[in-house]
Amino acid sequence: MVPYSLNEAAFPDLDTIYLAAERLRGIVAHTPLQENINLSDRYGANVFLKREDLQVVRSYKIRGAYNKMASLPAEALAKGVVCASAGNHAQGVAYACRKMGVHGIIFMPTTTPNQKIKQVKLFGKEFVEVVLTGDTYDDAFHAAMEFVKTNESIFVHPFDDVQVIEGQGTVGLEIFKDSNFKIDYLLMAIGGGGLASGLSTVFKQLSPKTKLIGVEPLGSPSMKVSIDEGHVIALDRIDKFVDGAAVKRPGDITFEICRKNLDSVLLVPEGKVCTAILKLYDEDAIVAEPAGALTIAALDMLKDEIKGKNVVCLISGGNNDITRTEEIKERSLLYEGLKHYFIIRFPQRAGAFRDFLNVLGPTDDISRFEYIKKTNRETGPAVVGIELKSREDFEPLIQRMQAQNIVFEYLNDQPDLFQFLV
Repeated sequence: MVPYSLNEAAFPDLDTIYLAAERLRGIVAHTPLQENINLSDRYGANVFLKREDLQVVRSYKIRGAYNKMASLPAEALAKGVVCASAGNHAQGVAYACRKMGVHGIIFMPTTTPNQKIKQVKLFGKEFVEVVLTGDTYDDAFHAAMEFVKTNESIFVHPFDDVQVIEGQGTVGLEIFKDSNFKIDYLLMAIGGGGLASGLSTVFKQLSPKTKLIGVEPLGSPSMKVSIDEGHVIALDRIDKFVDGAAVKRPGDITFEICRKNLDSVLLVPEGKVCTAILKLYDEDAIVAEPAGALTIAALDMLKDEIKGKNVVCLISGGNNDITRTEEIKERSLLYEGLKHYFIIRFPQRAGAFRDFLNVLGPTDDISRFEYIKKTNRETGPAVVGIELKSREDFEPLIQRMQAQNIVFEYLNDQPDLFQFLV
């Protein structure tokens, strides 16, 4: 908890965000605001997507990173800059370092996928050095802060910094400029709150009647919890799947701005985010990372009130690792009630497996079958995954299994056992 009230005079305002836009001219792409026919038809609204996934580093993070660095005096930049990140912020800082000819040190956890490390080096070239340390972001952050303290370098914070917020706010200027219509709803993802702070600052002044909706993952609701409690809260544990928005603690500055500006903060289950990712790809060929799909996943929660309205959703990034595709599909199927896992205890007689197959519906599919006891393959209990075509097929399946006296244990609602066996 912050024991004092931050000085609002130091907060970003519209003038400073316009200055940030001037600094970013020729550096960042003015990304398109596109009407999406599929989403508009689905919700009976006019849904537009702000495509920051098409940004030069495939996310909006370059805006804040570059603006922060461009605001610093030459003597400060001469000592180099430092950041801690396992994702988009690292790429933004790296790109800014190369553009400005500034040396940067990027601290990343040792668990960071090679693809992300390569991207940071690609954007930064010879101007950046990647330091892999610790197993988590927190480990990398603490190592970065120790380096800053020892070497008097400048730390480029991913969100809790006025110049960073001003840079992210330029997204809002572009949305307002490109919209030749009244925006009724603006949806934005929240991690630490830098993007939401910048966007909401712009729209509170240029379009005060627009409803400003923040969206967080259900498993890492640090901003919503903090706003509900009235002060900054640090969560003990979070689900890190939506890595671009999985933050244990929002910023002090961003908290003050968001609680004042946002109309609400919605929490979206991670599985629903996965469904949104898959639909964006299948229907619109948009590759969105989990944080980038948060706003799309939240539309269902607003479907009744947005009918006939003009809605803008920010696709905040497109740095999705293809190796996560199977996990994304699995989480989506589980959330949608289309995949179910059981322990089936087959009786010790011939034909027991055939009897089990007879209880499956015509469109039910066995997606996994694995005996738990490897030395008893003929009669041992097995973990069985069944994929359905419709959520409504689940209850009839259970009824048929019970009618045929199939001995089973359902795993989906037993998290500890599920994680151990599946």
